Amino acid sequence: MILELLPEVGVSTLRLGLSPDEAVRAARDLGFAPSGPDYGDTPGQVLCEHERSQTDFNLGFTKGALTDIHVSRFRVESADVTLVLDGLDVFRTPSDLLLERLEERGHTVEQNDDGVDTLPDLKVILSNESSFEYPVDEEGDPLFFDYVLVTSVDFRGPRGD
Repeated sequence: MILELLPEVGVSTLRLGLSPDEAVRAARDLGFAPSGPDYGDTPGQVLCEHERSQTDFNLGFTKGALTDIHVSRFRVESADVTLVLDGLDVFRTPSDLLLERLEERGHTVEQNDDGVDTLPDLKVILSNESSFEYPVDEEGDPLFFDYVLVTSVDFRGPRGD
């Protein structure tokens, strides 16, 4: 399964701005099921899981509209799941190399020492600091990003900086 990360739009057919019912239906069409049977009329968040790969979407809603899609990396390493941003595999390209390639393609990358890196112009956050035991390098640092957020919310600050 290939999931395309579409900045300021969504992930594949799961689009920002959808109502909770529309978003859950789109997630189901991608093979993700909500973790609970009843998520209510105006949920703040709905967790949707892909059982075979153990990949998760955490859908965030504001005023009844999908504003955030959090994608957690698959926990089954052999999973046939690829999250693509600008043609690059987000969860299988080493994180340093991914950021380098994104910068080469003209994207602004803001890195920090906390394992959370941002692409502010795209409204995308990348992280590799989860509690799951993902592949690490010889020093014990995570090799790959394990979490991506695509949002419709501007997180750069009040003046855009």
